[in-house]
Amino acid sequence: MDAIGLTELIAPPQRGRIFRQGVRPGIADCAPSGRVRLDALARWLQDIAYADVDDAGLASAAAWVVRRTRIRVRGFPQFGQRFTLATFCSGIGRMWAERRTMIACDGHPHALVDAVSLWVHLDSANWRPRPFADDEIAVYGDAAAGRQVSARLRHPAAPATDRRSDWTFRACDCDVAGHVNNAAYWQPLEEELLGEREPTRIDAEIEFRAPAGPGEKLVVSDGDRRWIVSPQGETHAALLIATRTGHDTDAPE
Repeated sequence: MDAIGLTELIAPPQRGRIFRQGVRPGIADCAPSGRVRLDALARWLQDIAYADVDDAGLASAAAWVVRRTRIRVRGFPQFGQRFTLATFCSGIGRMWAERRTMIACDGHPHALVDAVSLWVHLDSANWRPRPFADDEIAVYGDAAAGRQVSARLRHPAAPATDRRSDWTFRACDCDVAGHVNNAAYWQPLEEELLGEREPTRIDAEIEFRAPAGPGEKLVVSDGDRRWIVSPQGETHAALLIATRTGHDTDAPE
């Protein structure tokens, strides 16, 4: 973890596999201001993760689910721009691995967005965690460079508070795994951003606990922390907003 308690954003490796892919924001990826929303960025992260294992010939080797994701935005990608995503394995555990991803505007050397996710490695037949096969280690081991990562939950449980708001996941938020996709969990935070000053930077981390199906949920708020819980109190996800800055949409540049 780094100094603010979030997952560390380590530098790209000197050796090992780094997979790159171009992307151009779609109309549905963007807020009215033209910035790419956080839930769209999360979709980009999972799409390049799958593209990487598919390109490596390992798409059928295992199924993956996200345990935790940090997204640090130094400048929001904008509609009409073109971007390159670069991703690599930044650590390996017993039955999970960490993936770093950088999003840079084409023609610019520095990333606008840095992200890191912890993915749990599952048997594609029974959806239970299982160790890595030798061919998976052969592809990703060099980039990980022996760095070990933990899948232990780090974010606290939701407190007893009256600061709760209603939220609904829709059936169309579910993915091929049959539960709400990880990208949809960023939508409650996006609702906040859309009702405030236009954001310029943000650094936030979400940790997933129990899978959610469509239906009514609650968003619990306490300072810079948010939790998505079921009406019965089961925690689906915990979110920490470490940094958030913005400006008025009608303010001069």
